[in-house]
Amino acid sequence: MFKHCWAALIGMAIGTSLSATADSADYNIAEGQALSLSQSAIAMRSVRGPDNQTHQVADLFAGALRQAGWKEQDVDVVPFEDTAYLIATWPGANPELGPIVISAHMDVVEADPADWERDPFTPVIEDGYLFGRGASDTKFDAALAVAALIELRRSGYRPQRGLVIAFSGDEETTMATSQVIAQRLSEARMVLNVDGASGTLDEATGEPAYWSLQGAEKTYVDFQLEVTNPGGHSSMPRADNAITQLSLVLARIGAHRFAPEVNEITRAYFREASAFQSDPALAAAMRTFAEDPGDKKAIDLLRADPAMIGRIATTCVPTMVKGGHAENALPQRATAIVNCRIFPGRSIASVQAELQEVAAVPDVRFSNFTGDMSVEAPASPLDPDYLKAVENALAASWGRVPIVPAQSSGASDSMWYRALGVASYSASATFTKDSEDYSHGLNERIPLRNIAPGIRFYLSLFRELSSR
Repeated sequence: MFKHCWAALIGMAIGTSLSATADSADYNIAEGQALSLSQSAIAMRSVRGPDNQTHQVADLFAGALRQAGWKEQDVDVVPFEDTAYLIATWPGANPELGPIVISAHMDVVEADPADWERDPFTPVIEDGYLFGRGASDTKFDAALAVAALIELRRSGYRPQRGLVIAFSGDEETTMATSQVIAQRLSEARMVLNVDGASGTLDEATGEPAYWSLQGAEKTYVDFQLEVTNPGGHSSMPRADNAITQLSLVLARIGAHRFAPEVNEITRAYFREASAFQSDPALAAAMRTFAEDPGDKKAIDLLRADPAMIGRIATTCVPTMVKGGHAENALPQRATAIVNCRIFPGRSIASVQAELQEVAAVPDVRFSNFTGDMSVEAPASPLDPDYLKAVENALAASWGRVPIVPAQSSGASDSMWYRALGVASYSASATFTKDSEDYSHGLNERIPLRNIAPGIRFYLSLFRELSSR
């Protein structure tokens, strides 16, 4: 079905003919394969736990690559606990060159069909969208990337630098496969992470507004704070009450503000993103902060905006609290979780030490409660080769679109590569409106208009970066 009439199907869905898109007929096979792979992957319930079908998603992509000419020894589907990961290599002509890694994840967050308007694991095309869990996060982009890579090989192209598909199987949970993959590919030239839409459409016009180049992310950390004391009868209160001691500390931490910081990525963000800020005062503060991160007026304005405070510094906020064991007894124990998003370059230990100093209560014990799901990672440099390749890819697919460097609050597969010194950047070909972002939520969807330009974007990007 998808091989022969998918274009007409989507054209009817969005109320326009895809043949009107420049040169759209050139890549009909790739565009049809992208849709078919997306639908097949969405239909697989790749959720951690019983009946996890991530392995089947890996087999789906691996089968498509093998059928397109990838040798058996170059496609590796690796079972891992209840999931699996995929590494597929297209060797380059010069094996001395580090490969370009195309990163995505095949797992998705849980979805209860009772809460959805459509079954989350039954792909549905409706009103110009593809609905289903994973449509935007991130099976659609993974399928687009695979289909584009197959098209590139079909065209007779041979890369100088190897191209490697690296799809993890537990990014939404433990990230254990993410770590393993990064270690296996630690000699890569760079990583292109296609997870999540990089392009933003204007809410009013629906036209491309800007494309975000995510080159850094904050370190995710949960600290547990604990106070214990002997307790006793509530009719005989003492000063060393675990709940009141912990409450005092949490109030201090809640009021604390970490010193502002800036790096190459965030400095560029504040310069470029200020052009899209509707509040003139906030836009001016963004430009000022980019030039002078110590400007108090600019800092105060940015800190007052919940969307901005995390962009200028480390943040730590209490998120959970538990204490006491009976209504008529002094608490013997009180605990809390303080969630931190740490600016790249700052160590976890230094943030913990600062929080302990702010707490100023020796009886409160701090411990890192995060486990192995996060790692300190530096920001990637603004690589001129990558910037130029993205600029050319956007011109070939969507037209001239502003590129805005960005730092996320974490966490993605990219951090595991960056921790090993491998530069990693966002590389999604898709554009959506902010109001269309249903990732992790109900009725997740992606606009189908992304298929044709998405194939062109990846063809241009993969070709340029692997040609030298």
